Amino acid sequence: MIPRNNDEIQKLRQSGLISAQALKATVEMVKPGVNLLEIERVATEIIEKAGAKSAFKSVPGYSWTTCLTVNNEVVHGIPRDFVLKEGDLLSIDLGAQFAGWNTDCAWSVIAGGQTTKFLQAGEESMWAGVKQAKAGNRVGDIGQAMQEVVEAKNGFKVVRSLVGHGIGKQLHEDPEVPGFGHKGAGMMLKSGMSLAIEAIYTETTTEVVDSVDGWTLISADGSLGGMFEMTVIVGENGPEVLTDWRKI
Repeated sequence: MIPRNNDEIQKLRQSGLISAQALKATVEMVKPGVNLLEIERVATEIIEKAGAKSAFKSVPGYSWTTCLTVNNEVVHGIPRDFVLKEGDLLSIDLGAQFAGWNTDCAWSVIAGGQTTKFLQAGEESMWAGVKQAKAGNRVGDIGQAMQEVVEAKNGFKVVRSLVGHGIGKQLHEDPEVPGFGHKGAGMMLKSGMSLAIEAIYTETTTEVVDSVDGWTLISADGSLGGMFEMTVIVGENGPEVLTDWRKI
């Protein structure tokens, strides 16, 4: 990946702000009785009113702004006529494309507002990986930091077949950024690179399987899945997080 110049980074910042606004609004909607189609509608309205497009609609064959996964679903869940119940775990994944530049973010939350060890582990893992996104580090430093939190510290499992990625003019670019790995391995990070760092994990398995809809991937053993993701710019002394919905 070629590091982004100042003009490109400014466009990524605006894209990231729009993504964060959509994620904030949809995360705050999650409660028993809410239909997934309403979450999809709100995300679409926020992104389009900001003068952006849905990044996910650039994926061939995908027609939605969000991916919404419930309980044992892990990624790529299609928005559908489903009403959340107390205790359902929902992961919201979405992205904006502004002036041709994409950002991507995700968050997992339980309908009813409970905080669990499982969710805390995923969020902590993502931020541990984000912290490693500084010039001179390597992709493996990100993965090692994330895997340590999910697996060694908390006893959950990082999904091996799903990874973070570079992001920019395309939604998915090189390099791959796994949530597992070895410190000192992989591509060296340079200031100005843009990355989507993702914690994708389950309670008890590293494997996912296809569902009948052709998009949704579910945990191989039926255990809960979770996902946390932020788009960042690699910096000399640390990352600039573009999609932190908690700070807007």
